[in-house]
Amino acid sequence: MTDDRAEGTQQPKPGTQTVDRSVAVLRSFEGAARQTPTQIAHRLGLSVSTAHRIVRALHATGMLAQDPATERYFLGPTTAILGRLALERMGATLLQPELTALRDGTGESVSLGVRAGDEVAVLLHLPSVHPLRYDQPPGDRNPIHACAMGKALLAYDDDPVAMDEPYARHTPATLTTRAGLEADLRAVRERGYAVNDEERLAGVRAVAAPVRDGGGRVFAAVALQGPSVRFGDDAMPALAAAVMAAASRLTDLHRHLS
Repeated sequence: MTDDRAEGTQQPKPGTQTVDRSVAVLRSFEGAARQTPTQIAHRLGLSVSTAHRIVRALHATGMLAQDPATERYFLGPTTAILGRLALERMGATLLQPELTALRDGTGESVSLGVRAGDEVAVLLHLPSVHPLRYDQPPGDRNPIHACAMGKALLAYDDDPVAMDEPYARHTPATLTTRAGLEADLRAVRERGYAVNDEERLAGVRAVAAPVRDGGGRVFAAVALQGPSVRFGDDAMPALAAAVMAAASRLTDLHRHLS
């Protein structure tokens, strides 16, 4: 006879599953602009009845809206308002002029991202002026171990990645071990910036630096990203200097806003 309350067995707290599923439903719209409850159910592995129930609840609060012509749901006005408020209260929208100056000064794509678990969530993105460029719209998420912003954040964070080794490999250059990643993070701390050397996508390189809040805590990272043909070893020192200078100005600006 076994006891379900045996040591090491944890029962979910009341309401936790509902919250987790509701968040999962909202996040499913990161990859699909408009969906039916059935499509959401298939995407998340939920029963159709469960998906319908959660969607109806989110629709009632304005977190989701519905197109009456197609009956598909999309992110609603409440979600938009909360997202905008979150950006403003983090100071992200007020930092945009500095990001624009960095983009215009280098001609390359600029992103501002924050840590979201073992991913980096893109808050703001300004595309390069060049036809050949790397784009990642706001809301995109990148694996934290395989992008420059992720390594710039990890280098100054006490929380290590929670992923099991080997980490997901995206290209032959991806760092897949804790030891390899830690060695790279030490280099980030020594030089003040992180490099993504085709570790996420072949042919794409990036350089990123940490942005600190008024208390000195690293809360975001700013990055320049582009094709390796323009991010060669000869160009990297100037790009790194530009992104570190921008990160310093963003830090000063955020300190005054805090």
